[in-house]
Amino acid sequence: MPTVLRFNGLRAVIYPNDHRPAHVHVMGHGCEAVFNLHCPEGPPELRENFGFSLKELNSIESMLAAELPTACAEWEVIHGQP
Repeated sequence: MPTVLRFNGLRAVIYPNDHRPAHVHVMGHGCEAVFNLHCPEGPPELRENFGFSLKELNSIESMLAAELPTACAEWEVIHGQP
């Protein structure tokens, strides 16, 4: 599972054998959330949350929005067109 981004003690990963649509799993602090990326324009959208607070989710979403080109490019490297 390639880590494509790191921020605030969290990591965003894309599983090589995962399904479309383009998305990342954000993990850390004993929690996990899945965000659909909506490549290439965004915005990232929360799909699933396992333990993050609303404040943490808002911060993660902002960070993913800022790094959307990188996340989408990594998805394309691993899976082809989003």
